[in-house]
Amino acid sequence: MLALVVGAASAAGAVDTPPSDALPDLAPIRALIYSGDYEKAASELGDLATRVRHADVFNLLGYSLRNLKRYDEADRWYREALYFDPTHRQAIEYQGELFLAIGRLDKARENLVTLRIFCRTGCPELDTLRKAYAEAGGKE
Repeated sequence: MLALVVGAASAAGAVDTPPSDALPDLAPIRALIYSGDYEKAASELGDLATRVRHADVFNLLGYSLRNLKRYDEADRWYREALYFDPTHRQAIEYQGELFLAIGRLDKARENLVTLRIFCRTGCPELDTLRKAYAEAGGKE
């Protein structure tokens, strides 16, 4: 299953740039997201993504875009996040929620299986995606 995640992520077309070590403080951007200002958060994260190559930046950008219903763009950034960190549980969860939003229960189930592998004793990301999957009519 990890090979599926890595394979799907590498198809994102990410440049072969190593992740950034210097991740800036994302608290102000997270505050925008928590307040529902996804447009401003996406704008700031888009600018940041040109300078900082880090899974957390890409994941938050995908999250913001997904909440704006800009699904194709969100998909690209989740794949980018998983290219840099194939075990990024939050990106796996959020990508699964994106799949649910576009009616791809099969792909969401793959993310659910992946989270089960990474979260053998459970984790919030697994619980959240499992609940969303069930609400969307998915059967485990």
